[in-house]
Amino acid sequence: MGRELAVSIYLFVFSVFFTFFKWYPQKKKSTFVASFGDNILFTVKELEKRTDEQIVILKTSQCHMNFEEHVHHPILHFELRFPLQWLRSIYHLATSTTVIIDNYYGFLAASDFKSNVRCIQLWHAAGAIKQFGLKDRTIQERSPRALKRFKKVYDRFHYVVVGSNKMASIFRESFGLPDERIVRSGIPRTDFFFDADEMSRVKQSLQETYPMSKEKKVILYAPTYRDNEFTVSSLKLNIQDMYEALREEYVLLLRLHPAVNMNVMNEYPNFVYDVSNYDDSNHLLVITDILVTDYSSIPFEFSLLHKPMVFFAYDLEEYERQRGLWKSYESLVPGPVVKQTDELIEVILENNFDLKKVVEFAKEWNEFSTGNASQRFVDTFYTSVEHDE
Repeated sequence: MGRELAVSIYLFVFSVFFTFFKWYPQKKKSTFVASFGDNILFTVKELEKRTDEQIVILKTSQCHMNFEEHVHHPILHFELRFPLQWLRSIYHLATSTTVIIDNYYGFLAASDFKSNVRCIQLWHAAGAIKQFGLKDRTIQERSPRALKRFKKVYDRFHYVVVGSNKMASIFRESFGLPDERIVRSGIPRTDFFFDADEMSRVKQSLQETYPMSKEKKVILYAPTYRDNEFTVSSLKLNIQDMYEALREEYVLLLRLHPAVNMNVMNEYPNFVYDVSNYDDSNHLLVITDILVTDYSSIPFEFSLLHKPMVFFAYDLEEYERQRGLWKSYESLVPGPVVKQTDELIEVILENNFDLKKVVEFAKEWNEFSTGNASQRFVDTFYTSVEHDE
């Protein structure tokens, strides 16, 4: 009840300011709202090259993308703890002709856009293993009022960008949207994997930062965050066993949620490295030889590199019961499924991978992500249609 009350108060205050700012003149302007940021960064760079669009970027507290290094547009903290920037953010949302988002945002329920505004969902994941949106089983625990708000947010999406027909089908179910709102132009950040020069530059830079990646093979462990995991010791992955079995040939990179307290470096010298704060996970994939994950969306991009992956799904039955998966886990993922660290080690030592499955997986989920997704996005929304003042 307290949660719903807080949300209602926030949305009421937001709505008051949004309605007020709508009286200001509208501008030919695209306002981006970022929780993840990588798709937005690729899109903004393409817009800079091809249009004279005014651009504003709003960063939520979740966003760790360092836009300041890459672009020269206004960047605001879209958070209540920065009240002036929060108000300016609402002003830009209310006076833009295009709003582009990369996540679910509750404020959309209180955003009564002008009739000529388009809101584009540039979702942060190229594919999906776990269910979300209207299919997320946890929403059954929420109030009817919350469910009504969720649907109102999804109805604000005028368009949703996808990289495959498989993802188009998932969005139709997750957001309750008709097919005509689905845009099959590809996922902008996947353009990186088709740029050999940029990948080479990134690889060289990372090898300078992590020189051991030149000498040994790299295992990247990038799990989905669980609410009860607050320290490395609470992870189910037995790092001690990994160290003893693999340290001669491999190094282990850990990419964990910021809430997880990382403190293993001194225990496993020259074997375990914390890369949780590195802002672009796609860059890390370039130096990764084997990916270890579970229900994350990271395999969808990693598959473009045609490298092996293992799925350490130690809590599969519980996770599927609580969150729901789109289909049978073993048939969905393109690699061995293990539940114990010793099984994981065995798969790696025996090189027990079928890369044909990875290639097929990449084709299915990256059907429209073929190296020019950013260009196709701009072609679709800015140059092939009239973008009114």
